[in-house]
Amino acid sequence: MDVPDYSDAALVLLGHGSTQNADSCAPVYQHAAELRRRKIFGDVREAFWKQEPQVKSVRASISASRVFIVPLFISEGYFSEEVIPRELGFVLSESPRSRITLHGKQVTHYCKPIGTHDSMTDVLLARAREVVETFPFPRAPKPKDLTLFIAGHGTGRSDNSRKAIERQVELIRARNLYAAVHAIFMEEEPQIDACYLLARTRNLVVVPFFISDGLHCREDIPVLLGEPERIVKERLAAGQPTWRNPTERRGKLVWYAPAIGTEPGLAEVILARVKEASAAEARD
Repeated sequence: MDVPDYSDAALVLLGHGSTQNADSCAPVYQHAAELRRRKIFGDVREAFWKQEPQVKSVRASISASRVFIVPLFISEGYFSEEVIPRELGFVLSESPRSRITLHGKQVTHYCKPIGTHDSMTDVLLARAREVVETFPFPRAPKPKDLTLFIAGHGTGRSDNSRKAIERQVELIRARNLYAAVHAIFMEEEPQIDACYLLARTRNLVVVPFFISDGLHCREDIPVLLGEPERIVKERLAAGQPTWRNPTERRGKLVWYAPAIGTEPGLAEVILARVKEASAAEARD
């Protein structure tokens, strides 16, 4: 990727964070470390909404002339598009200009969430390919012999939660790599266990469209896929993977991938959001 000069800029990777799950912050620190290693930006910081260091205090401590805040969120939802930007002094609208504020001589960009960027397709495909190749049984099935499921949370409170996932399903289908591609959800239809009815192939791979491997990914979805809750809790307590790849359930072989948030390709999506924001400033 052709990367412009951001030596005068600070990058802030913004995660939701959690006071209950230490794993939720791991993707933010992982990608911050990678982008810091590349020496593209003058400064790279980690920040969170629900834990320290909080985004408002991180922003206040930065002296760079340009600041790019990139939310590591899946969808353009309530927190990423209303609560957090309002706290940071942004009043978002359809205009790209609404994502830029000026404090003295410092220009701050509030980028769109990474989960809604079209290049997330490559991240999802990499995760699906990796889990099957890592656990071949007895040999890795070809994509044309697999049905791919993108698993999301879903919520009746916001259509945007499922829109990001359905958009990725459309983009992956257009590549014609898999036998079929479907979206499934924890709290909306079609639900997680519908994968067994939707899959026409014996082999299926489920990729959770979540940033972190929190309890939804490590506990809730494996149970919804049919793993006994007792077994999942025992494996969780022992620090083991809660799903064995592949597992046979209801006549299907199921590969279940880690959440997409730790996929190395996410660093490129973050850079794409920064380039997009920088281009909007140049057009203004």
